[in-house]
Amino acid sequence: MKRMLWAAIIAMTLAPSAGISQDFETGLAAVNAGDYATALREWTPLAEQGNGTAQNYLGGVYRTGLGVPQDDAEAAKWFRLAAEQGIALAQYNLGVMYRGGSGIPEDGAEAAKWYRLAAEQGDAAAQYYLGDLYRRGSGVPQDDAEAANWYRLAAEQGAAIARYSLGHMYVKGSGVPQDDAEAAKWFRLAAEQGEAMSQYSLGYAYNNGSGVPQDDAEAANWYRLAAEQGYAAAQYSLGLMYLKGNGVPQDNITSHMWFNTAAAIGDQNATFGRDIAAASMTSADISEAQRRARVCVESEYQDCD
Repeated sequence: MKRMLWAAIIAMTLAPSAGISQDFETGLAAVNAGDYATALREWTPLAEQGNGTAQNYLGGVYRTGLGVPQDDAEAAKWFRLAAEQGIALAQYNLGVMYRGGSGIPEDGAEAAKWYRLAAEQGDAAAQYYLGDLYRRGSGVPQDDAEAANWYRLAAEQGAAIARYSLGHMYVKGSGVPQDDAEAAKWFRLAAEQGEAMSQYSLGYAYNNGSGVPQDDAEAANWYRLAAEQGYAAAQYSLGLMYLKGNGVPQDNITSHMWFNTAAAIGDQNATFGRDIAAASMTSADISEAQRRARVCVESEYQDCD
């Protein structure tokens, strides 16, 4: 989990320029090798001398607690020093800290300020989160058009969650004209990147012929991709497809299995669907469906056939 958080903190940073010091590159190589103590030893003097890139990376070390005791206040200190030098990723990171109240008091307006500075430099994550603040009216006036604008900028850079969010705005007609075809376009782009909510939404669009031709087989395909990522609504919808035989062969056992997995995650509709399927099944069928559901869950939804 710490490694994943570290990756998120540095994911959008530019590669070190030719002028970056050998000490910094030594620290970066050490991180890549899992040697965080060496990275800390190399980066701390650089950060203390005012090297903004080192300050941002040092903030990441304290934020994740890799090689040092985890310390959000220390992380925020270093992110701020780098952010004040105009480093976009540090501005984004400081916005994250303000939004979550991590190491500094929670402050939506400050989060928006730092997200905006990074977003105006083209940082896609900051653009997405600034859009989200406008959608929620957190730290900025609620403004769907402004939200859609920032989502679009991030979406055009390939940010999957921004593509999903922009698609959702087109579904609702929030800040943009209501347009099912445009919604399906953005859902598809994100779905092809593996974004589960978009895969489900694209499946729903095909299921209902919203912005795309009605096609149950396509709906089932996209539902399955989201279901295999543990997305409960997609699991429920796939169970329904098997129950009715829409886009897939009618199969009560498979239907019961998907309803069961969705119910285990907490989908209330799935419990009802599972009971409907069970009404047409033998005890042996139900036992088999339950066995398959256990295998499916234990395999993290990769062995569900």
